[in-house]
Amino acid sequence: MSDFAAIRLDITSQLDVITCRQKAREVAINMGFGLADQTRLATAVSELARNALRHAGGGSCLIHAVETDGRYGIQVLISDEGPGIADIKRAMEDGYSTDKSLGLGLLAAKRLVHAMEIDSQPGKTSIRIDMYLPQS
Repeated sequence: MSDFAAIRLDITSQLDVITCRQKAREVAINMGFGLADQTRLATAVSELARNALRHAGGGSCLIHAVETDGRYGIQVLISDEGPGIADIKRAMEDGYSTDKSLGLGLLAAKRLVHAMEIDSQPGKTSIRIDMYLPQS
């Protein structure tokens, strides 16, 4: 596994969303992820960072390497200080939207990665996603 320092990025504009996506992809490339997994991770990060910007006015993105039960991968934590997700279970349903979008964001992000955990309350939301290298 390639060693690299954790990367912390602020999300204050659409340009920052793009930067989060690019950095997640760069880390995936450096760790040896295949093109499909690079793309899946980058897409999930982009969606979650965009949600933080749209619904909370911004937030932060932390990207770092993880090892869990002998599996190596990338963990990304998107955090914000917005209104929170009132009903996480409902927000994870196809088509649910609070802003007249397609309502695919959170569920789509979850489907793209190996693990996703949401902790949300008014004033603080954290969404963690994990993507692991294939076991050899």
